[in-house]
This record gives sequence, structure tokens and C-alpha cells, in this order.
Amino acid sequence: MSQATIEILAKDLNHQGGLYCPSPLADMKIWNSHPKVYLDVAHSGQAKCPYCGSLYKLKDGEHFAGH
Repeated sequence: MSQATIEILAKDLNHQGGLYCPSPLADMKIWNSHPKVYLDVAHSGQAKCPYCGSLYKLKDGEHFAGH
């Protein structure tokens, strides 16, 4: 599986500041990907999936305020 950088918006994150990979945001098909894994993006502004290497990164200028 190829590694990709996926720019995301703050609104794409859940209320805790994370998301799951595989993700439709990365145009992944669940059936041909890896197990679902939670990634904390808000903490550092990016997170890399340990399975496929996809890097989910907040788009420049985006900030997660939390709820």
C-alpha cells in the first residue's frame, strides 16, 4: 500500500481531535485495507498510521480547539 499525506480540516476530526484510518478522507476502501486504528491528530497537528504509513495532517491555518 502506498504512503500518502492527507490534508484534513479541523472539522474532519472527532470531538477528541482524532480520526480513524482507514478513512474515506484518504479514498481508502475498507475491505482492502488494514484494521481500523485511532489516530490522535490534534495533539501535534499530524499523525501517521502504523499500518499503511498514511500521514494525516491538519491543513495549514487549521487549528483544533476541542470541545
